[in-house]
Amino acid sequence: MRILQIVPSIALIYGGPSQMVMGLSAALAAEGVEVTVLTTDSNGDMGQPPLDVPLESPVKQDGYEIYYFRCSPFRRYKFSLNLLRWLAKYGHRYDLVHIHALFSPVSTAAATVARHQNLPYILRPLGTLDPADLQKKRRIKNLYAALLERSNLAGAAAIHFTSDQEAKVSDRFGTLTHDLVIPLGVTLPKPAEQSFRSRVGIPSDRPLLLFMSRIDPKKGLDLLIPALENLANEGRSFQFILAGANPQDQAYEAKIRDQIQSSVLHDSTTLTGFISGGEKTTLLQEADLFILPSYYENFGIAVAEAMAAGTPVVISDQVHIWQDITQSQSGWVSACTIESLTETLRLALSNRAEQQRRGLNAQTHAQKFYSWSAIAQQMIEAYSQILRDD
Repeated sequence: MRILQIVPSIALIYGGPSQMVMGLSAALAAEGVEVTVLTTDSNGDMGQPPLDVPLESPVKQDGYEIYYFRCSPFRRYKFSLNLLRWLAKYGHRYDLVHIHALFSPVSTAAATVARHQNLPYILRPLGTLDPADLQKKRRIKNLYAALLERSNLAGAAAIHFTSDQEAKVSDRFGTLTHDLVIPLGVTLPKPAEQSFRSRVGIPSDRPLLLFMSRIDPKKGLDLLIPALENLANEGRSFQFILAGANPQDQAYEAKIRDQIQSSVLHDSTTLTGFISGGEKTTLLQEADLFILPSYYENFGIAVAEAMAAGTPVVISDQVHIWQDITQSQSGWVSACTIESLTETLRLALSNRAEQQRRGLNAQTHAQKFYSWSAIAQQMIEAYSQILRDD
């Protein structure tokens, strides 16, 4: 089986949903699937230099190969004419294309090319079909869908959703689609040698409350910061770790930092910026609670990473794996209000033994359902079924 994976970028700056393509490709390759990834050298939209990678020649890693293409024209939109030319020339060599992203010009064009070549393709929308996400630039997206994306959705062999809830709420713009629900996987690097607590100087008896995600309005920081202020005003002791950045919206990031600096949380907050690798794993493992009160989240790869590290999670009921968290007792679920989040955090902080129990449940659930080996098996079966039906 020969599979193409197409994603606008796999740079770290774009976060887990893009980077997961590498984890999936490695897991598929380990099962004997021949995988090629097509992507661009895009590395952010705020003047950052492109990725320092070979262009238009295969880069082999973890059993699969990657072709990087220069963003040109429209670098801001991660577009590449050369990627599309490559697909038009060599796409016939592959059995199926798995395209990651909607409303992204290179993904849209890739689906169009595949459809014209009668090459079966799967679309993974990355949450872009969520009604809340569609509200952003609604008129432009409706026009984009009418002209381009509706035909791609209608012609797809399947739409890859990462949770039942994502599939349930997604808007297909009037098309009938075959839905494929398979979660994302997680692979944690080895932890750093030095503990985060000792490096930063946080006492061992002070709970670590971790937010680790992109600093973005949809992530619910306007709920989390007031909720933590409520707890601090009650006299509760904790250390809030804000780990993340947003190079694409530095004004919002600065606003959040200023808000914390001028609040009661000033002395109990550690701002780390973007972290990765072993340092990230160490922080996930040492946190007492991982918190993500997003207004919408089609999966929440950071939540799955925290679970894999054995850390119980506090998430909103708009993170679409919230039912998994509830059923597996891997953490606590809050409504998207300051009052609900305050009460949920108060409850979660009240019992250390319960935190530990739910952390173990979280790790067990992640190992069973979010391991790349298990997901690769599901994906291979899905690919095989599509090819049998084609």
